[in-house]
Amino acid sequence: MSTTTRITLEQYDEMIRRGDFEPREEHRVELIYGEISPMSPINTPHNDAVDELNEWSFESLPRRAVRVRVQGSFAIPFLESAPEPDLAWLRREDYSARHALPEDVLLVVEVADSSLAKDRGVKARLYAEAGIADYWIVNIAERTIEVRRDPQGGSYRSVVVLRAGQEARPLAFPEVALPVSRIFPE
Repeated sequence: MSTTTRITLEQYDEMIRRGDFEPREEHRVELIYGEISPMSPINTPHNDAVDELNEWSFESLPRRAVRVRVQGSFAIPFLESAPEPDLAWLRREDYSARHALPEDVLLVVEVADSSLAKDRGVKARLYAEAGIADYWIVNIAERTIEVRRDPQGGSYRSVVVLRAGQEARPLAFPEVALPVSRIFPE
């Protein structure tokens, strides 16, 4: 029989402070619903997609409009969670003394290859419960961008799958477009 021990966000922060997950490259984890959850190793297509998303963010957004966070966390205290999405756009604030919270999040993007089931399942539920209005999954296997919006309870009422020739537009900056072909060239 296995037993799952749940921890609080505060306990997780203390574990990080103490260095319990060092060296970082050997302990890729995030806190999801009070459980320390391992993260998939990053492969070359995943790295490339994250790099493109990062460059696109800085090239497309008005200068200093948002804080672009790459593979960093934000906190969802009421769900005892600190996910680490591949890309997050946060309101332009000073986060040196506090966690970014769901109300600070303008866009979350997960790049999915081996993590696709988790990103469509537990991560989508978590982000929807937290009220994240704009959640995208860059699906490497299918060469698509899945745009999830209109969170209600633990799910998104709108899921649109974009393919080559189409583009994703973030809710917070609808004048900014990400062509699917930028991530998946023909």
